[in-house]
Amino acid sequence: MAARAYWQGQIRLALVSIPVEMYSATKSGAKIRFNQIHEPSGKRISYEKVVPGIGPIDRDDIIKGYEVSKGEYVLLDDEEIEAVKIESKRTLELVQFVDACEIDPLYFEKPYYVAPKDELAEEAFIVLREALRKAGKVGLGQLSIRGSEKLVALKPCGKGLLLETLRYADEVRKGQSFFSEIEEAKPKKELLDLAQTLIDQKSAPFDAGEFEDRYVEALKKLIDKKAKSKSGKKVIEDVDEPEGGSGGNVIDLMAALKKSVGDDKGSSKSKSKAKKSA
Repeated sequence: MAARAYWQGQIRLALVSIPVEMYSATKSGAKIRFNQIHEPSGKRISYEKVVPGIGPIDRDDIIKGYEVSKGEYVLLDDEEIEAVKIESKRTLELVQFVDACEIDPLYFEKPYYVAPKDELAEEAFIVLREALRKAGKVGLGQLSIRGSEKLVALKPCGKGLLLETLRYADEVRKGQSFFSEIEEAKPKKELLDLAQTLIDQKSAPFDAGEFEDRYVEALKKLIDKKAKSKSGKKVIEDVDEPEGGSGGNVIDLMAALKKSVGDDKGSSKSKSKAKKSA
């Protein structure tokens, strides 16, 4: 089944408009979501809207409220909220270009693939893609969609383009307040060299396929095991206790780094011997 476009419209650069389609670059199907079940009956639990001292109430009596101080709310009905929504335009205008490294990773939110809508749009699409690639720049603009306005960045991605929604400045916390009590002392050169050696030994090209969510995999196995079990009894898995007790011993940083570097060298040699024998 063909993927459904999340958004269709056009990218505008000055007087040039390029019809495009946008698709979500991520999927949530791999995650496991649980429902709450009433154990005695085996039925799913539903929730009622309840007001303290009054009890269950009608959905028609619910409006939205923004808390301005403790227990005080500004009340807004759906019509008032609808009136200030941004009109969903079908145009993303690129208004600025910046170096990719200028955007702090903290601002990136969600990625989308962008492709030309049809063959007629391909030529202009390719020109934009290659111009961005040659300049080493990212295009910025604001996209109106579903009533809100998103700040977005557009950059080359293989044969296509990648659009990433960005957080606004007031959505990002400044980290310095959390780091204020960390000392500014420089580490010893020998410690730094050992840490650098360990980093060099473990450096490799990034491949997300090399990693898996072990928690999700364990949950899948547990669910599969219980689904196949006819008894319906709870399956209790043994959990290994971490070694080393309470961890009260002070670890010598130098010794730990040296051992890490040595162990990694040994594992690298073992891998190369295995490759040769193979």
